[in-house]
Amino acid sequence: MDLHLRGRRALITGGSKGIGLATARVLAAEGCDLLLVGRSAAALAEAQQALHGRYNGRVEIIASDVGAPGAAEQLAADAGHLDILINNAGSIPGGDLLAVDEATWRAAWDLKVFGYINLTRAVYRAMAARRQGMILNVIGMAGERPDGPYIAGSSGNAALMAFTRALGGESVEQGIRVLAVNPGLVATDRLVNLLRPRAAEVLGDAERWQELLDFLPIGRAATPEEIADVVAFMVSDRAAYVSGTVVTVDGGFTGRGNIWGPRPPKRG
Repeated sequence: MDLHLRGRRALITGGSKGIGLATARVLAAEGCDLLLVGRSAAALAEAQQALHGRYNGRVEIIASDVGAPGAAEQLAADAGHLDILINNAGSIPGGDLLAVDEATWRAAWDLKVFGYINLTRAVYRAMAARRQGMILNVIGMAGERPDGPYIAGSSGNAALMAFTRALGGESVEQGIRVLAVNPGLVATDRLVNLLRPRAAEVLGDAERWQELLDFLPIGRAATPEEIADVVAFMVSDRAAYVSGTVVTVDGGFTGRGNIWGPRPPKRG
């Protein structure tokens, strides 16, 4: 299916690995020019080289901590023209109310919650002036499945879901669509690295980490590419009538009620 994305310019935060890099690959294959943003210049350069070696589109990189004061505004100024913004950077640590202190909570929200909001604000005016633009937030299912031992992440994700819905209902009047995707558990390096020690402890073999995910309806985590394909469709003209919507991609997990089984690590 041609998504009609050829020649469009997309900024992806957290673009050097995981869902961000998988999304970059899908958009590059569709003919997009890319601007990848992350905190590690080395990881960004590696991603840039890999994409250049396989796709024909332009790939630029900017090392930036989007959660730092003024970073979103500077990034938007440096980026210039954008057709698509994909907010994907940031993870929020686990822990219950007493385990997550104020400094940790604020630092995590500065990157993921306020990072998303501030960068959206920074690019929104130019998109509105052109009456064209697409903003997608990669959030995480804890916002719709709140979990006490992941209270900072549950609260932050719920806030971003509300932000997406509220803005997406108004933004269409300026020609901008705003959407979100809520991934469930995804087999990123972060998840695998969290599960390996647990598998070694419980199953006696770190390489059996996938067996810890048997409680999921499909029996495994999603691949980053499975999330990226949904993201690419949602930012394309094939989804032109969709705005203010949060799409859950979790293999049916939220449809099973509030039954977590063994507590898995949460996606940021």
